[in-house]
Amino acid sequence: MFRIRRGQSSLEYIILLTVVISALLGIENYFKRGLQGRWKSAMDELGDQYDPRTTNASVRHVLTANAVTYVTAINGTNGIWTFRSDSTNSIETKSGFITVGGY
Repeated sequence: MFRIRRGQSSLEYIILLTVVISALLGIENYFKRGLQGRWKSAMDELGDQYDPRTTNASVRHVLTANAVTYVTAINGTNGIWTFRSDSTNSIETKSGFITVGGY
């Protein structure tokens, strides 16, 4: 009679383990969907992302430069001497708007 009790106890543990595993497998889809829902809501909170194929950009490039060069030649006793003086002023600005097409 003692041997029958051992077998029955082992069978009860196997049945209990089977029930627990089947319960975990049953809630797997609910857990997965909940996790995916949280990921989706987190991604939606980030907003629109940059897409280089459809973008709006604002660009205007203006370059203004003024260059002045003075060259002075002096005829000296040891030959001709030249002196050069350069002066450059430049201003560069960028502004404007560009729209790049869609798909």
